[in-house]
Amino acid sequence: MYQRILVPVDGSDTSARALREAVKIGGGRAGLRLIYVLEETYPLDAEGYAFIDHDALREAARRTGERILAQAAKVARDSGAAVETVLLDAGDRRVASVIDEDARNWPAELIVVGTHGRSGLSRLLLGSVAEGVARGASMPVLLVRGE
Repeated sequence: MYQRILVPVDGSDTSARALREAVKIGGGRAGLRLIYVLEETYPLDAEGYAFIDHDALREAARRTGERILAQAAKVARDSGAAVETVLLDAGDRRVASVIDEDARNWPAELIVVGTHGRSGLSRLLLGSVAEGVARGASMPVLLVRGE
């Protein structure tokens, strides 16, 4: 049914579960685009702010994203899916907006994203990328709940 499926990955068990679901939906016929979004990091400790090597921190985050994408791509390819990977930089934008923009530009027919199923205070404090994607996406979104 879907020929172009976008899957945001973050290295969590929940995103791995979403990837497995996307592979099933694609059935070896759909192209999968796996994306990892780099978020801007803000140190909470103002006193130590001057001593943080921001370039090194940024490069470590980039390497982590590349490793996560490579691992996810291997899982998808081992299942017979055609896969492409992209590392995106959110800058000062919301991650959910970056995901939706990439999905529109690719163009995806479906976004499959894992959700941790947080509620209450933890959802309020941490926010929900999956919820933001579901609310703002310009195409169908499948939310896959973690175990």
